[in-house]
Amino acid sequence: MAAVGCAVLGVGLLVGAVLGSWLRDDGERDRSADAFQQARSVWRSVPVDTLFPPTLTGPEAGPGGADRTWTRIAVAPDGRCEGAFDPLLETALSPVGCQRLLRATYTDATSTSVTTVGLVITRSDAAGMRALRSRFDAERLDLRTDLLPRPYAAKGTAAAHFGDAQRASWRISVAGDLPVIAYAVTGFADGRSIDRPEPAARATARGATTGPAQAGLGHDAKGVAAGVERAFRKAVDAATEPR
Repeated sequence: MAAVGCAVLGVGLLVGAVLGSWLRDDGERDRSADAFQQARSVWRSVPVDTLFPPTLTGPEAGPGGADRTWTRIAVAPDGRCEGAFDPLLETALSPVGCQRLLRATYTDATSTSVTTVGLVITRSDAAGMRALRSRFDAERLDLRTDLLPRPYAAKGTAAAHFGDAQRASWRISVAGDLPVIAYAVTGFADGRSIDRPEPAARATARGATTGPAQAGLGHDAKGVAAGVERAFRKAVDAATEPR
């Protein structure tokens, strides 16, 4: 995948990925060692529209159970993980290694928010992935404001001014059954700076009243990350299940 938007991933058909229960089900399953290893190379052979659907729809995925729709506005060339995360997050993820980083950026239906979503294809075995996930759960590393992913600010798009200072909410999901880490980071499309970013888990909590919560940015981070992770899982299942 010399460039994720080019021929190696293909163009694919315009599809929508419906979230629904995706926000409540991580889809993890028992996998053989061979299936786990094969999952590491699935991204090379599927269309970009399979991994990053042009449109993601989330019934009841917004604040108050409102429906949400996100449109893809940019796909980054695949590459390494250097510079894609805050330094401490890069250190926290280092035990599982980074074989490849795949990223895209979405905007909501009103072009008010922008969300960069990423898939880190790791070098780790299943035991290493489970260990990292256990550490994230035990130490709540996904809630720390000094461990954030960085945006992909594609020029000429609504995300052109989406930098580190604009990050408002984020989600990080370490898979226990696949060599992948899915994440998303969200901000306002108008480029306003955010003093106190809030993790999606808190910004989507009942009764949350912070700016990111009231604007639905936690829901955007959670919904887009969940949708892309589910798309990756479906691609892996299609490639590894016996025919």
